[in-house]
Amino acid sequence: MNTGLKFDRQGLAPAVVVDDTSGEVLMVAFMNQEALQRTLESGQTHFYSRSRNTIWHKGEQSGNVQEVRAIFINCEENSLLLRVVQHGGAACHEGYRSCYYRQLLPDGSYRTVAERVFDPQTVYGTTTNQESSSLETKLHQLYGAYNYLRDHDLSEQSNTSRLLQERTPGYLISRLADELQELADVQSGEHVHTNRQADTALEGSQVGYWLFLLASSCNISYHDFMPHTALLEGYHGSYNESKTIELRQECLELVTSTSTPDLVRGLRLGFSLIGWACSEAGINPDAPANLDLDQMRRKGLLK
Repeated sequence: MNTGLKFDRQGLAPAVVVDDTSGEVLMVAFMNQEALQRTLESGQTHFYSRSRNTIWHKGEQSGNVQEVRAIFINCEENSLLLRVVQHGGAACHEGYRSCYYRQLLPDGSYRTVAERVFDPQTVYGTTTNQESSSLETKLHQLYGAYNYLRDHDLSEQSNTSRLLQERTPGYLISRLADELQELADVQSGEHVHTNRQADTALEGSQVGYWLFLLASSCNISYHDFMPHTALLEGYHGSYNESKTIELRQECLELVTSTSTPDLVRGLRLGFSLIGWACSEAGINPDAPANLDLDQMRRKGLLK
């Protein structure tokens, strides 16, 4: 089917979804040719998930499907606007009517400005909105600091800034491999500093550090790999030992790829392993991030 839409090098095009009556922006997602074709044929929105590398039918699990009333293409033929009827009252997987339920404040923090329509834990059976939002805020703040060190050459004061200026992914990947192994060894009792809980938080923070540096050096947007959701998926995933070995190997294979979708999947697998380790050690999933945030505050990189 030739629609005239121009997809990017990954075969994707952004799609803005608005309420057909009010014009309110409900969400932004991506479509590939297959997702667009399924949308046109079914009359309900289908999108492409870059993190899961698959087509997904909006509302398939929650029941909050979107009935398409009209599709528009922009002047450059590289993005879409969809007018829909939002069934169930919520487009956001966090349970809000719109994905844009938070206001960004001048200090970089968020303020929730909408009421939640449904409880995602009840619908999806994974995690609470409060837990997810708190972790997202912390990881987003961390990643913002790393990106600042990437964009401002502070190499004389910061080794992290030097690493990001050098942009040597091979070295970052080798360090990531070491820390992933140490994180696993903490859970098996083969790697001990203090105790399992403290060591898991420490090694988890180190895995997150190298994952973030790799993402930053490759200019990956936070919202492209959503580390907080990946970490919570691992935290609630109940992985066995063979599964974690498989995920670790897959993570390292994917982050060496020159394909951005593969890199994103690898980053998410790495964060899911941090979540798994936190669950195994019986600590909160934000414990590694708290360590890194405290360290950055001591160095004066964060207030």
